[in-house]
Amino acid sequence: MNKPTNRRVFMMQTISVAGVAAFATTAAQAAMVDEKDPQAAGLGYKADATKVDKAKQPKYAAGQHCGNCALFQGKATDAAGGCPLFAGKQVAGNGWCSAYAKKA
Repeated sequence: MNKPTNRRVFMMQTISVAGVAAFATTAAQAAMVDEKDPQAAGLGYKADATKVDKAKQPKYAAGQHCGNCALFQGKATDAAGGCPLFAGKQVAGNGWCSAYAKKA
């Protein structure tokens, strides 16, 4: 009687692991946001926050970058991560845009 339960548990775990692996592969292959993309340009996105034109983006302050933004979907130290403003694409951890909101 234990064998069907063990087989069932094994199958559920295998399916779960396969789902996580598929998600991780998809996330890792997400394209980076291009600064010339119309939405990115509209938000003043720069892949390197140190290259933000302070005259055009008066909201920018030194030390602000995607890695410490509340919208960044990754660890602060990650080179890149997701952002809900750019669905299906990743932003540079050292990037910046005018929607920056300091992480609490």
